[in-house]
Amino acid sequence: MTPGASPRILHVITGLGTGGAEQQLRLLLRHLPVRCDVVTLTDPGAVADGLLADGVRVVHLGMTGNRDLSALPRLTRLIRAGGYDLVHTHLYRACLYGRLAARLAGVRAIVATEHSLGDTRLEGRRLSPGVRALYRAGERLGSTTIAVSPTVAGRLGRWGVPAPRVEVVPNGIDLDRFRFDPVARHRTRRRLGLPEGAWVVGGVGRLAAGKRFDVLVRALARLPADCWLLLVGGGPEEHALRRAARSAGVADRVLLTGERPYLPDGSPGPDLPSLVSAVDVLGSPSPQEAFGLAVVEGLASGLPVVYASCPAVEDLPPDAAPGARRVRGGAAEFGAALAALRAAGPGPRTAPPAARHYCVTRSAAQLMDVYASVLTHPLSPAPQEAGPV
Repeated sequence: MTPGASPRILHVITGLGTGGAEQQLRLLLRHLPVRCDVVTLTDPGAVADGLLADGVRVVHLGMTGNRDLSALPRLTRLIRAGGYDLVHTHLYRACLYGRLAARLAGVRAIVATEHSLGDTRLEGRRLSPGVRALYRAGERLGSTTIAVSPTVAGRLGRWGVPAPRVEVVPNGIDLDRFRFDPVARHRTRRRLGLPEGAWVVGGVGRLAAGKRFDVLVRALARLPADCWLLLVGGGPEEHALRRAARSAGVADRVLLTGERPYLPDGSPGPDLPSLVSAVDVLGSPSPQEAFGLAVVEGLASGLPVVYASCPAVEDLPPDAAPGARRVRGGAAEFGAALAALRAAGPGPRTAPPAARHYCVTRSAAQLMDVYASVLTHPLSPAPQEAGPV
């Protein structure tokens, strides 16, 4: 890199559908003071369209599966041709292929963000000794691994990743976008067909088994008839959740909106911040989270929150999120917690200190500090770099 010049940075991610890590990448790129390009190994979905609308160059590598080894030389050539100074990888598959390709291309500043590491699952999949061994082998090829919370940093340490190789850069939120908007609340509730005066529980995230949104469906059956459930997200459990709602006798009070963007991108229907403004409480029954982004977004909108796991809250002092309550158990326990909040009545819709702590501008500044450090202390050349790829 030429002294004084801005570094050329490439982000490599497994896919660009509407997921938390994907939307977090788009949000961060809007706030980083350097120009970045993006490669998606698969699925150039809604977030790819959003990045393109933001003016970001996006390349789809066309990877056909986890074992499509032809993707490695293609990615290596792309990195080398781009003359990138730093490669930043996101999500398991992209971290494996991206770190190796960057080393083969001669890049000596390599950063990876660990978005989704739980105690027993990685990106929703069960952790096995093989997955752990492969992860460790790939991790050694990089400069630094970013954990999105101190909780994740602790998990990496228990895996044997040395503490000096780990930096904590939390996920960020756009506080202005999630600030409670009474006009958007009224407009969105009317558009969804919610009855006047309905008390609405919100759930936000991928509709996958690990998120346990069925707990909220069954909890709703324990609440009065004026209580509704609004689930925001898409995923393989959608049909199972609809069946659970019918079985519990609450199908007429459960709304599923499908995937919604964090940022305005021309998609039809209300965006995520408007939907969060429309609900009265946010529920997050997922037992394993790396950060708990939906909880923090709910707090940013001034919502009370009941959750099973949220490192973003648990890693802060208790008074940072007075409206957040941890609930251990299933539908009965969540139902009781929700009933208590309903009985307490609405409070002010103002963001607590926990939400302000995770402002995206702060996260972007922390990430730039990591970039400066790894660019100043490059990796030693890899032996593989001698031969053409």
